[in-house]
Amino acid sequence: MTRPVVLITGGSRGIGAAVAQLAAQRGYDVAIGYRSDRDAAERVADACRAAGASSVVCQGDTARAEDVVRIFDEAQAALGPLSHVVNNAGITGRSGRLDRAEDDTVRACIEVNVLGALWVAREAARRLSTRHGGRGGSIVNVSSVASRLGSGGEYVWYAASKGAVDALTVGLAHELAADGVRVNAVSPGITRTEIHEKSTGDAARVERLSANIPLKRPGEPEEIAEAILFLMSDAASYITGANIPVSGGR
Repeated sequence: MTRPVVLITGGSRGIGAAVAQLAAQRGYDVAIGYRSDRDAAERVADACRAAGASSVVCQGDTARAEDVVRIFDEAQAALGPLSHVVNNAGITGRSGRLDRAEDDTVRACIEVNVLGALWVAREAARRLSTRHGGRGGSIVNVSSVASRLGSGGEYVWYAASKGAVDALTVGLAHELAADGVRVNAVSPGITRTEIHEKSTGDAARVERLSANIPLKRPGEPEEIAEAILFLMSDAASYITGANIPVSGGR
């Protein structure tokens, strides 16, 4: 039986790496998109192979449409036709108030989180849609509860970018429903990944904010991955246009 093939953008770290490894354990072959850290991507690919999956790493900047096409081409050349895409690559930029934010910080975030998400979704639609000769499948976008909370004082621009991902999820779900492609999203809350220290310089941020989470703890990347794998699976065959918060109630 042909194994399903998933491409995960931003798959070398954090939530993306957790998705890749869980997918490998559950019978998927895995393509790992990454921008700069090839060694990290190869470590994730090695873990996928150890779980019995075929795996390949594909370098590219999702903010560049031509790179996205190349990532998809390389993934399909190595593993065969894609059946699933996890649209995960994203950045926050250095945290702070919007009135103090540098132009480049905001622009880079929008280019990766909005344009990049659109380029990946567009290419996924072209590869998966029965309208274009694909076999159908599913797309899972990684949003954030920041799109509802606004992230005032930290990164309003990031919250705004994830609001765009929410709209993309609903619109594309409607657009591709008749083409055999389901489109959903997960919205993580505070999750224990390196992005927090990178954006704020505060190594204790995750633990400090845990008091504001109803479940009183941060999420683990593997917990976000579980929700993504559910939306990818046949168990979610009647779900499209959904956005599942995985946030401990925050």
